[in-house]
Amino acid sequence: MAEQPIRILIIDDDEDDFYITSEYLKQIQEYKLQVDWCFRFNDAIQFLQSRAYDMYFVDYRLGAKTGLDFLKEAVALGVEEPIVLLTGKGNKAVDIEAMQMGATDYLIKTELNVDKLERCIRYAMERTSYLKALRANERKYRNIFELSKDAVFIADRDLRFRDMNQATSDLLGFSKEELQERSVYDLIPEEMPKAVLRNMLNSSGEVNDLELEFQTNGGERKSCVFSVITQMGGLPTAHYQGLIHDITNLKRAAQANLLVEKLAATGRLVRTLAHEVRNPLNNINMSVEQLAHAPEVEEGPLYLDIIQRNSKRIGDLITELLDSSRPSELNFERCTLQSVMDATIAEALDRITLQRINMAISYCEEPCWIMASPEKLKIAFLNIIINAVEAMKAGEGELEIVLESANFIHKISIRDNGCGIPEENLSRLFEPYFTSKRNGMGLGLASTLNILQAHKAHIDVSSIIGTGTTFVITFPSA
Repeated sequence: MAEQPIRILIIDDDEDDFYITSEYLKQIQEYKLQVDWCFRFNDAIQFLQSRAYDMYFVDYRLGAKTGLDFLKEAVALGVEEPIVLLTGKGNKAVDIEAMQMGATDYLIKTELNVDKLERCIRYAMERTSYLKALRANERKYRNIFELSKDAVFIADRDLRFRDMNQATSDLLGFSKEELQERSVYDLIPEEMPKAVLRNMLNSSGEVNDLELEFQTNGGERKSCVFSVITQMGGLPTAHYQGLIHDITNLKRAAQANLLVEKLAATGRLVRTLAHEVRNPLNNINMSVEQLAHAPEVEEGPLYLDIIQRNSKRIGDLITELLDSSRPSELNFERCTLQSVMDATIAEALDRITLQRINMAISYCEEPCWIMASPEKLKIAFLNIIINAVEAMKAGEGELEIVLESANFIHKISIRDNGCGIPEENLSRLFEPYFTSKRNGMGLGLASTLNILQAHKAHIDVSSIIGTGTTFVITFPSA
């Protein structure tokens, strides 16, 4: 402090009072002081705005204004420098009001002396230094709190939200005000995870990396890692500090990788099977050719027809198995999703009409260009739409197809109000040979996944029993 002068501004409309106060200040040996005078209220406010001084002594009477008005302006401007209120007479009510408004000290002019002013400056500068450090730390940790990509929140004993960062609102889809009317338990759709969470908090007072599923304001379910610890923080009752980390995309990626591994293993099996079956099939075909040139036998044409039809059936079956187990090799061209979906709907229209299904179609206005094999992509869409039609009751079905586009991503949603898919079947939906249909082979959706993966598309499925199923497919824009 001895090296850097302390800049003090005395705000007083009485020059004699300024002179007396400044003379006391000049006698202080502990600090190097730079003392200036301002007698206009508006000029003093400009000095406040420019942060020109380290400390302010302000008289209570400033013409039409008062020192309390000066304090109000300082608070509005966020001034951190100490302000000392001076008055001609002691007034307890003014003293209390000034201190409540943020004044560092309250001094009576007739009682001023060198020692009192030195003590006032020392106390004020030390207190201001501590407060600035505290506010800097508060801003730093508040920034960490607010800028965190994870949801960070503070909750009471019942896990009711009390404060949260913007990421919490973004993740859960509620405003801060709406979240403060809810608890963490309100956002967990299943009863069993709620009970597990309560037991963990009751037994240890904290939860570390518990995987929970939260339901957002829009009804979407998100897989998250949840952690909370007990914080006393000087409050009369304990509260929790918590963190929610969204792992929905990670789980989807893991499921996609697992599915790819299953497809690869199935592909190896199918290729082995195909190799073993093709050998005898070739012999059958060669025998047919030889028999065709042999002397005619009465039953010959019948046997030949049987052999030919079964040979073709075996060949078609092998081709279908191979197509469902290996990535499709496609010839891409630039086309719009609207045209592909129109062609798909035209092909499925007879089935939709016969089942008396109500269909609602909504396309975005701009063309959704992609690089695709239209015929193969039509097969993929057709498999999904036919499955949706078969899942709905005749005359009661509602099929909705929505095409949206934003940020170079095109999204197709295919929704039905059918019987829904059980939770245990969702994870196996695209596995080859897995089917819930009595006469199904379980290759339709496996083939669909291969086609979509070849188009660099992502597919997501959600379903509620008795309510319906939604397929959401996203494509990169061309």
